[in-house]
Amino acid sequence: MKVLHTEWSDGWGGQEIRIISEMEGVREKGVEVILACREGSKIKKEAIKRDFKVYTLPFRGNFDLNTIWNLMKIIKNEKVDIVNTHSGKDTWVGGISAKLVGAKFIRTRHLNNRINPSRLNFINELADFIITTGSVVRENMIKFNRIKPEKIVSIPTGVDENIFDPKKYNKTILRQKFNYKKPIVVGALGVLRRVKGHEFFIEAAKKILAINNNVEFVIAGDGPLRKYLEEKIGNNSNIKLLGHQNAPEFLASIDVFVLPSLNEGVPQSLIQALMMNVASIASDVGSVQDLYKDNFLLVKPRNVEELANNIEKLIKNPNMFGNTREYMVKNFSKKVMIEKVLDVYQKVMS
Repeated sequence: MKVLHTEWSDGWGGQEIRIISEMEGVREKGVEVILACREGSKIKKEAIKRDFKVYTLPFRGNFDLNTIWNLMKIIKNEKVDIVNTHSGKDTWVGGISAKLVGAKFIRTRHLNNRINPSRLNFINELADFIITTGSVVRENMIKFNRIKPEKIVSIPTGVDENIFDPKKYNKTILRQKFNYKKPIVVGALGVLRRVKGHEFFIEAAKKILAINNNVEFVIAGDGPLRKYLEEKIGNNSNIKLLGHQNAPEFLASIDVFVLPSLNEGVPQSLIQALMMNVASIASDVGSVQDLYKDNFLLVKPRNVEELANNIEKLIKNPNMFGNTREYMVKNFSKKVMIEKVLDVYQKVMS
C-alpha cells in the first residue's frame, strides 16, 4: 500500500506533528508513504530529516490547476493507492486529483471549528473516508456537512508512550536546568497564539502570586503573541516565557499543568501531561472531554477566577488524581492511533 499525504500549511504545530508521527507509524507497519507540500514549509524539512520522499507544489488555491495536474502525475507515476489530505486548500486539489485518477481519497480534519455547510463546499462529501481528531468535529461534520456516520471516525492524535515516560526524567536535575527559583512550578505548553488562552493563565498567575509567593508560573512555546504576553507579564519575575523547550523534559519539571485554551480538538499537550502523570487543569472546550475520565480538572474558558481557584486546589493537592498515565497509554498512545489509522486504510482499500 502506498499513501500520499498532502499539506498546504507551512507552520509547525500540532497538525503538522501529527502528520509526521502518523507517516512514521504506518511506515513501520509496511506502508510506503510520500508527502506533497509547499516549498519552504517546516513539514518539508521534518519529512526529509526522516527520509521521506517529498514533492513540493504551490498549492495556491482550491482549484489550482497547476497543482492538480502535477498531483495527478505524482499519483500515477508513484502508483499511489490513497491520498490523505489535511488543510483546506490541499484537500480540494488533493481530493480532486485523487478522484480524477482513481485513487482513494481520505480527508483528515484537524481543526475544531465548523466547516461552511454550503452545498458548494462539497469536497468533504467526495471523500471515501474522513478522519477527525476529536468527537465534536465528527459530530459537527455529520450534522452540518452531510457526512454519513459510517464514513467518518474520530482518531485522536496519539502520544509516544516511550518518550513521554516520567521514569526517564530526573525532576531535580531538570528544575536546575530550567533555573526555577520557587518550590512549586505551574506550567503551560503550546504555541503562543490567542486561541491558546495564555493571557488568562497569566491573569490567574497574578491572582495567586498576590497571596502565595512560593509558586513560579512558566510557559513553554513560542509564537506571534510573544510580545503581547511579555507586556502582560511586565516585571513580574515569577511568571516567565521559556520559549521552545523539549516537551517531556518540560512536563517532567513542573508540578501542575494548565491548558487555558479557548478552542481545541483533542489537545496533544494535555495527553502528554497526563501521560507524564502531571496534575492537570484544562478548559472545557472542543473535544477536551474526549480525554476526561475524572483524571484532571475542567474549567470554563476565559474564567480567570475559576482557573486560579483550581490551580490553587492542585497546588495544595498535586496527587489528587494519582496515576493518570495508565489510562492515557491504553487509549491515547501513538500505537493505538496507528492501529486505528491502518484500520481505516484497509477499510477504504477493501
